[in-house]
Amino acid sequence: MSLKLHWFLPTTGDGRTIVERFHAKKSLGPSAQRTADLDYLAQVARAAEYQGFEGVLTPTGTWCEDAWLTTAALIRETSRLKFLIAFRPGVVSPTLAAQMAGTFQRLSAGRALLNIVTGGDAVEQRRFGDWHDHDERYARTDEFLSIVRGVWSGKPFDFTGNHLRVEGATTLAQPDPVPPLYFGGSSPAALPVAARHADVYLTWGEPPAQVAEKIARVRELAEANGRTVRFGVRLHTIARDSSAEAWAEAQKLLDALSPEQITQAQATLAASESVGQRRMVALHGGRSATSARQLEIHPHLWAGIGLVRGGAGTALVGSHAEIADLIEEYHAAGISEFVLSGYPHLEEAYWFGEGVRPELARRGLLAGVPAAPSLAVAEQTVAAQ
Repeated sequence: MSLKLHWFLPTTGDGRTIVERFHAKKSLGPSAQRTADLDYLAQVARAAEYQGFEGVLTPTGTWCEDAWLTTAALIRETSRLKFLIAFRPGVVSPTLAAQMAGTFQRLSAGRALLNIVTGGDAVEQRRFGDWHDHDERYARTDEFLSIVRGVWSGKPFDFTGNHLRVEGATTLAQPDPVPPLYFGGSSPAALPVAARHADVYLTWGEPPAQVAEKIARVRELAEANGRTVRFGVRLHTIARDSSAEAWAEAQKLLDALSPEQITQAQATLAASESVGQRRMVALHGGRSATSARQLEIHPHLWAGIGLVRGGAGTALVGSHAEIADLIEEYHAAGISEFVLSGYPHLEEAYWFGEGVRPELARRGLLAGVPAAPSLAVAEQTVAAQ
C-alpha cells in the first residue's frame, strides 16, 4: 500500500523553538514568534500543497484557534489540499457535526477529513463544560459516531443511547464523498470504539515495535466487527542533508528549553488521564539530558519534543535517506498514513518535501501522489499574481 503524507497547521503559533509546550495551557515561556494569523497559516497550507502533502491536520483545544473556522477560511487559499479537522464529540451536537462536515465537503469540493478527539485531559474538558469521566467520554464518542453515520445515511435517523438521543436527525444532503474518520486512543475504552468506527486509526510515534503491537490489537477488534481499518502515525520531523545537521537542529531545540519549563510541563503531562499521553511520557521518563542523542529511543526517533509538548512527542531525525528508512520501518509495521510537523512548520515542510519525499518516491512508496510543480510553473504563477 502506498503512503499518504499529511502536514500540520500550527494554529497556536509557530517559531524556531518548541512553542506549544503542552496542550492544556499556552506556553509559559516566550510566546510564539509567529502569530497564527490567516496570512501565515495560508503560507503553511500552500507550502504543504506545493510539496505534495495529501492534507494538513488542524488541532483542537482551548490552546489553539478553532479548527472548523480556520480550515474553512483556507479553502480558497488552496486548490487540492485536504483538511484533517480535529474536533471534540463532547462539545458539539452529532447532528450539527454531520451538517458541518457536509457543508465543508460541498464548499471545498470534497476536501474534508475528520479527526475525532475524545479528550484525555479532564481539566481541559471541564473548560468546555464536559464533566464525563475518561471511559464515559469514549462511550459517548461511540454513540456520537453512530449518530453521525446515521445522519449521513440520507434518511431521518433515530437513536437512543446512555449519553445521546436524537429523533429524525437529518441534514440538507449527504456529504459527497463521505469524510473518512480518523480516530486515536490507546486505552481499553478507546480501542473498541476505533474498531467500530475509524477509517484510519491514529497513534503517536512510539517505536515501530510498539506501534505494531497496537495495530495488531485494533486490527483484531476491527475484524471481529467485520471491518478493516487503515493506520496512521503522528510524528514531528527534522530532515537535513546529513545526519549531523539534523541532530544539530534537535540539539538547538533541546538547548532552548529550561529545566523549569521541562519540570512544569512534565508535572502537567504526568497528571493526564490519557493512556497515550502516559505512553509518550514513558518514552523519555522526563529525564534530563544535555545531548539530544541521549533522548534517541530508536534509531533516528527522538523523544525530546515530548519533554514539554503534549500529544505527539517524538520526531524523525536524520538525513533524508535515514528518515525514509524509518518511515519504511513504520510502513512494514502496518502504517500507511503519516501526519507530520516540524519547527518552524513552513521551513520544515520544504525540508521534508524537497528531501525525504523524493526519496520515498524513488522507493515506489508514493504512487498516485502529485509531484510538486516545476520551477517554471511556479515562476509563471508568481509572475501572474
